[in-house]
Amino acid sequence: MRETPRPQGTVGDTGSGPPQLRPGRALAHTTGASGSESPHRSDGRPPQTPRGGRQPGPVGRPGTTPPVPGRPTSFFLCLLLGLPALLFALITWQVAAHGPLLRLDEHLSRAVVHPSRASGALCDLGNVEVALPVLAVVLFLAGRRARASGTDHWWAGPLAAAVTMALVPALVVPLKELIARGGPPVTGPGTGYYPSGHTATAAVAYGSATLLLLPLLRTARARRALVGVCVLLVAAVSVGLVRRGYHWPLDVLASWCLGAVLLGALWLFLRSPRAGGAAPAPLAPTASP
Repeated sequence: MRETPRPQGTVGDTGSGPPQLRPGRALAHTTGASGSESPHRSDGRPPQTPRGGRQPGPVGRPGTTPPVPGRPTSFFLCLLLGLPALLFALITWQVAAHGPLLRLDEHLSRAVVHPSRASGALCDLGNVEVALPVLAVVLFLAGRRARASGTDHWWAGPLAAAVTMALVPALVVPLKELIARGGPPVTGPGTGYYPSGHTATAAVAYGSATLLLLPLLRTARARRALVGVCVLLVAAVSVGLVRRGYHWPLDVLASWCLGAVLLGALWLFLRSPRAGGAAPAPLAPTASP
């Protein structure tokens, strides 16, 4: 049976002109009119923005949509600096005003205090005589490595870490005098226990050393191990102080928050170009298919 051919046009078509584009239909990538076989435009002209000149995305891929300015950075800064600062302010207010959180803190301290030789040894990890020499050695090694690699402003990172460490007594000592909180019953009479200077010293000294050493490590496994050792050291000092009865738990928690704010600011500075921290380089532009 012979098939009847379908008509190629409707009434009024001349049959000689090209088909007209329908509204709402996407323009397919077709060969240019000049025979250039460009997949970007149908008229043979080059694209308005070359693929190599497109703004790289967050991971450096050419042609990706750039992130919305300000939103991810603001959210990250809020978590990194704002949340610990807010928690520190809340704890300080409760301690200064003798709020209900203070009664819970005292009850927890009475439950966990158990002086021993081991807890005293853990407290010693937060002494200035132990933590500062560790940081000094790392400052020397990091500065020497950065200078040998020809990094501009090689001294900026170690100097920033030293300034961050110097901020600990500048912030902790006035707070101790202002709050004038008494210590647990084991310590006897006296004030100036809030916040914990040993915890803040350990957190900032070991944390700053970790931030300076991380770029020198080549594998992610080694970097994770270094961060784990840092957290373990600070946690050991904190547990030892509370277990020995040298500080209330809130004293230690407040110093953790203060250390997080200082280390977060140091980390942001170390990632800046002024400190020699370079953002990941974008990938080389690929040829058009």
